[in-house]
Amino acid sequence: MKYTRLTKEQLEELHPEFINFLASQSIDKNEWDTIKSQKPEVAEQEIDVFSDLIWEGVLGNAKYLEHYSKNYIFLFHCTEVHMMTIIIRSLVADVDLLKKEGLQWLSDNLFTDNVEIQRGQKVFADDRNSEIFNLIQQGAIFTQGELFEQMNGILEQ
Repeated sequence: MKYTRLTKEQLEELHPEFINFLASQSIDKNEWDTIKSQKPEVAEQEIDVFSDLIWEGVLGNAKYLEHYSKNYIFLFHCTEVHMMTIIIRSLVADVDLLKKEGLQWLSDNLFTDNVEIQRGQKVFADDRNSEIFNLIQQGAIFTQGELFEQMNGILEQ
């Protein structure tokens, strides 16, 4: 597998798509039931292939990601060629950006010496989708990019 197998819950959500995937391989419900009971390793391979197809589609459409930790917020904007980043770091150790109070503190202190903001950009060195997937594995989440665009607009002024 290139990525990870979808969870049971994700597969249940994608049940219609999975049925279409099996149908594209001329596997109907009866045959799928037979495969699951008599050749579970083949069933798992089919699920793995389907999972990779879903991940490819999702990652291929990914444009923005965010990753939060106690003292950092990482904002990512992914194009086809490169990834732009905005890194926001609290220099005050007891501020927790994972909590509502920490985000309020950040809003009040964004342009003080207590907050460090860095911008960067890198060309995707390897496979774009794999690099984005690695960020997801580290805890990044897909977003619509409002925070990235807001911060980018502020920083460009």
